[in-house]
Amino acid sequence: MMMLEEQLKEQLEERKKKWWGWHKENPQVWEKFEEYTLEAIATGRNHYSHWAIVNRIRWNREIETKGGEFKISNDYICFYARLFHAKHPEHNEFFKLKPLKEEKLIADLVAQRDHWNVSFLPQSRNNR
Repeated sequence: MMMLEEQLKEQLEERKKKWWGWHKENPQVWEKFEEYTLEAIATGRNHYSHWAIVNRIRWNREIETKGGEFKISNDYICFYARLFHAKHPEHNEFFKLKPLKEEKLIADLVAQRDHWNVSFLPQSRNNR
């Protein structure tokens, strides 16, 4: 199980690195994400959808990305919401975030490991 946990951690790090590379090449996406999110907050909302923010960016198509047609991967949306929370901690509950799929699987593995029943093991007489 530990091996699977390590593989999941590596997969998560790879996803983060892939997004970060794309993010650095396309800073205008972050600029619009931040602008539109702050605009939503200014309307008095306590929560809003990070998917809606990205879909607004997609809809407006005023952004030109490098490396082909304009496209923001759905896999990247959660990272923009997390980046917003990190840069604006006063709004760290604006987006309702679920654990990333790797984080959820790791948590499930840890929970299974913690709940293993080892009562079948003999106890030493000193521990009774």
